[in-house]
Amino acid sequence: MVKKILAGVVAVFAAVGFAQTVVDVTGIGAEKTSVSINVGNSAYAKCLQKNLEISGLFIVKGDGAIKVTGASGAVTAVGKGKSLSASDSFADEKSARMAARKLANAMCEAYGDQKGFALDKVIFLNRGKAAKGGVMVPGELCVAYPDGYDIRQLTSDKTAAVYPRWKKGGEGIYYIGYLKGAPQIWEMDINSGKRNVKWSFKGSPTGIAVAPDGRRVAAILSFQGNPELYVLDGERYIRLTNTPNASEGQPTWSPDGTKIAYVSDETRRPQIYVVDVNTKEKRRLTAKGRENLDPDWGADGRITYITKRGGAQIAIMGIEGDSSSKVLTTEGTWEHPSWARDSRHVVADRDGALFIVDTMEGGDKPRRMFYANGNWISPSWSK
Repeated sequence: MVKKILAGVVAVFAAVGFAQTVVDVTGIGAEKTSVSINVGNSAYAKCLQKNLEISGLFIVKGDGAIKVTGASGAVTAVGKGKSLSASDSFADEKSARMAARKLANAMCEAYGDQKGFALDKVIFLNRGKAAKGGVMVPGELCVAYPDGYDIRQLTSDKTAAVYPRWKKGGEGIYYIGYLKGAPQIWEMDINSGKRNVKWSFKGSPTGIAVAPDGRRVAAILSFQGNPELYVLDGERYIRLTNTPNASEGQPTWSPDGTKIAYVSDETRRPQIYVVDVNTKEKRRLTAKGRENLDPDWGADGRITYITKRGGAQIAIMGIEGDSSSKVLTTEGTWEHPSWARDSRHVVADRDGALFIVDTMEGGDKPRRMFYANGNWISPSWSK
């Protein structure tokens, strides 16, 4: 299972001050609050509109219940018994978009009682075109905001880079890179571009996940033979699984850092398991579906994953397992869901494009992040 899947992966591979007066609390659900935007900067207005709409809380109309007005240095949002003011100055499109994202986050929390994610960057791969023989060339690391603006390419190595995962704080990442030939776990500052090899083992690391404490890393390593799940803590490493006739993959940490969910094919088909980091006790979480892959553990305790039930669909379950799982999508072939901080949305890839997916019942249909030439895969959302 995971052997086959992971082999395929490797082969392709100035905080802003808001003055806020709260008078009431608006319920959310699938109901949206209307917003009109009259700000004298088109980049600001477009970015604010997109971020409000992808939150699932708002709809932008000509005469909204909430009115956003103003210009650089003095933008206000007034309505529904509340008033927000933002004092950001913006002189170009990039700074205007940053200011708009900050206001979008404030409006989500004030009017929808929902954490905003407009400033939480998404890291992903732009996979290369098919080479001779039809083998896909591994892609370069890229980063963008969930509104799809301001895409930056972080690497130009023309070699494999897989499994990008955020460090705590959202300004640095770990990833598995082949820059020196053999796969190694690299650390990168996404602002400066500086990077270094953090860990190097014999064999091939084929999956990583950063713990909530930002210090430990779960990794699938094969330096002792079979691919097994380990925890790396500085120079220390702790082995958590021992399945000589199976392969592990795709780890993700629980919010409290005490457990790790992962994928194993010990029953000959990939299923999701959970292991206690201290006791090493494990149990199986999934049974429904031909295959269950790509788990990501959210802040509210739910796990999103891909289930093969007629197609590759996004699903959600609690720690009790898939007995009460909810399947979200039915069209297309989905991969790599990653939770937003609001515990409502995930980013995932489908057919070489990235989408924001609303998990709330009655919520929005998946929204494509951006339209650009490329084959965009393996997103991971900073939180």
